[in-house]
Amino acid sequence: MKIAALLGFVAATLVVASALHLTGVVDDGSPPFDPDRAGIAEAVIAVVLAAGAVALTRGARRIALAAVVFAIAGFGVGLSMTIRGHATGDIAYHALMLPLLLLALAQLGFSPRASSSTN
Repeated sequence: MKIAALLGFVAATLVVASALHLTGVVDDGSPPFDPDRAGIAEAVIAVVLAAGAVALTRGARRIALAAVVFAIAGFGVGLSMTIRGHATGDIAYHALMLPLLLLALAQLGFSPRASSSTN
């Protein structure tokens, strides 16, 4: 699996989720969930992941690894907020995307052949 493509895919889904939150299309939770804060956080994580994907294609595996760790931390905070706010759709989104980020982490952090040529 091409890890850079995976990071790009997750970044693209975050752009969609961010747009849905910031435009008010998705607003199914209660505090502490806040769709505006979620949309901003998703946009920031999307930019970081996209930058990590580009860095990975240029051979900067450590930058990509840092981007994935940042995204996992952000998803952890987001999942915490959505669970406490009972935002069902957002919980499902986090539950689907978090394993993909963990897969990317495993590939980047633990693969002995992790280099730009295998990504």
